[in-house]
Amino acid sequence: MTTTTEGLPAAFAAIVEDFNAVGAPDRLQMLLEFSRNLPALPERYAEHPELLEPVPECQSPIFVVAEVDGTGGDAIVHLHFQAPQESPTTSGFAGILHEGLDGLTAAEVLAVPADVSDRLGLAQAVSPLRLRGMAGMLGRIKRQVREKSAA
Repeated sequence: MTTTTEGLPAAFAAIVEDFNAVGAPDRLQMLLEFSRNLPALPERYAEHPELLEPVPECQSPIFVVAEVDGTGGDAIVHLHFQAPQESPTTSGFAGILHEGLDGLTAAEVLAVPADVSDRLGLAQAVSPLRLRGMAGMLGRIKRQVREKSAA
């Protein structure tokens, strides 16, 4: 397991450091905190759920959309998630991705290492299937950012 913050944007690095500063039970509590802090879906998406992309790698139904303001690497990324409240692990991962990536440039988001979910040290607290779900969310975000920042 890689617990380094190398290659991570500052906000994401701080999250990884926080998770790795505590034991496994406390990491699960932190994940639940992120689930409670996930922003509500903006009305423009709540009324048009077809604009969100499903993440089938997740065990729970979660949907994501990356908005990209501008083109090229300097474009600013904003993330929106629809996650069920009864799935705090999935919502927590979405909350981590939101806090760690929202407001960054397209280049910064695209540079996030694919193993970032492993760096949180949650392998003892959640199943590998759940960690794969977070990796799936990141993969979809990066693809949307790549496509939209190139437009």
